[in-house]
Amino acid sequence: MFVDSHCHLDFPDLAEREDAIVASMAEKGVDHALCISVKLETFPRVLALAERHEGFFASVGVHPDNLEVEEPDEERLLALAAHPKVVGIGETGLDYYWHKDEPEWQRARFRTHIRAARRCGKPLIIHTRASAADTLRLMREENASEAGGVMHCFTETREVAAAALDLGFHISFSGIVTFRNAKDLKAVAQYVPLDRMLIETDAPYLAPVPHRGKTNEPAWVVHVAEEIACLRGESLERIAQVTTENFFRLFKHAKKT
Repeated sequence: MFVDSHCHLDFPDLAEREDAIVASMAEKGVDHALCISVKLETFPRVLALAERHEGFFASVGVHPDNLEVEEPDEERLLALAAHPKVVGIGETGLDYYWHKDEPEWQRARFRTHIRAARRCGKPLIIHTRASAADTLRLMREENASEAGGVMHCFTETREVAAAALDLGFHISFSGIVTFRNAKDLKAVAQYVPLDRMLIETDAPYLAPVPHRGKTNEPAWVVHVAEEIACLRGESLERIAQVTTENFFRLFKHAKKT
């Protein structure tokens, strides 16, 4: 059994193929998926996916890249997070790659998500790009360790991974770890303790080898697990078991089916 801990099945490339995607997941033994919110305007679509499929769950949050969207406050996030199918807060964090001015509004939004996660007791799904130092600083300042969570689609250094682990966070690997030129990330995948590791697709993005360049989908999370198994000298069955157990331990409001 595999869990895709981060995917965007409400995005158009995937939403129009919902039945086929679910069938492909079943064929590959991917029994659960966490459908990730990136803005409040489209959250109803994410929640509807989770409600339609027993093994699907939802998060609620606003991605740090999104401008000109409804800005969340704590009370709004808490109200939406009260739904039993909502198991996490995010996708949230900082992204200075696309916003090179390092905007204060991103940091304020991230703080709001951390505070909401602490209040509702649901873990954070954190995005960080070209912003690791500030991401970790805000996590410390806002006591993000009280909520816990995951550094999703991890592409940072071993040192950043160690700092996140010290805060009690999990590290999630996407299809990037299968790329030939991702040598540093492969080393991080060998370093992170198995009991703190998750796997994901970030579908429709970042399709793993051998599907690189195609529209990604949750069934292909198996290839991420295969790469990690190879890097660590473990069986695929062991990686599937551990990452699934980690998911349900972290996202304790998710019900295993």
